[in-house]
Amino acid sequence: MVTGRIHSIETFGAVDGPGLRYIVFMQGCSLRCLYCHNADTWKMKSGKEITVQEIIDEVLDYMPFFEASSGGITVSGGEALLQIDFLIELFKECKRHGIHTTIDTSGGPFSRRPNYLNKLDELLEYTDLILLDLKHIDSEKHKLLTGMHNEHILDFATYLSDKKIPVWIRHVLVPTISDFDEDLYRLAEFIQTLDNVEKVEVLPYHQLGVYKWENLGLEYKLKNVDSPTQERIKNAEKILGAS
Repeated sequence: MVTGRIHSIETFGAVDGPGLRYIVFMQGCSLRCLYCHNADTWKMKSGKEITVQEIIDEVLDYMPFFEASSGGITVSGGEALLQIDFLIELFKECKRHGIHTTIDTSGGPFSRRPNYLNKLDELLEYTDLILLDLKHIDSEKHKLLTGMHNEHILDFATYLSDKKIPVWIRHVLVPTISDFDEDLYRLAEFIQTLDNVEKVEVLPYHQLGVYKWENLGLEYKLKNVDSPTQERIKNAEKILGAS
């Protein structure tokens, strides 16, 4: 039996995909984003072990809300794709019951290794939508922000485009880090090369997760960075073609 390790569940999410969503936050992430508001999801061996059936049994109770709002299930994190075997089995069951499936991912685990692509392709057969968080277009700046270069993440975006998997692009706008017109225009140019983008969202940076860093004994290096102004948010939305 394939089991997954989760951090938490939100039963009436309204911002992580269309309609009302049942959101499963998976445990474990390979990125270390400076603004992460779920730093307590980083460690792979924390959280709660759960079976696909346990989730399905609860999700079915929310079917009337999904049907009324064109909603469904979203698997987020942490990083959902680190537990790809679990996602395959979960989404198979979801499709058996006609449930819309969404993955919220940074694309960090993506690889062109044949074994990984075989599993990813199987998962994509049961995936209706991917929320892809493109954190920075510049590879070096991406590494400073997340601890990882971004070439394979941009490759993932291109792979999804080639596979014609519907995608919503998300970009967290962080003053002094990702809120520079030059980078935004470069990101916009990249997005325009993709044929599968249904929507672009600009997510304003916030400090709502700082207390989690403090509770974990971690230093939050962006404590002096304020949220972007409405003017800069609108500027980013215009450049990126946010809808």
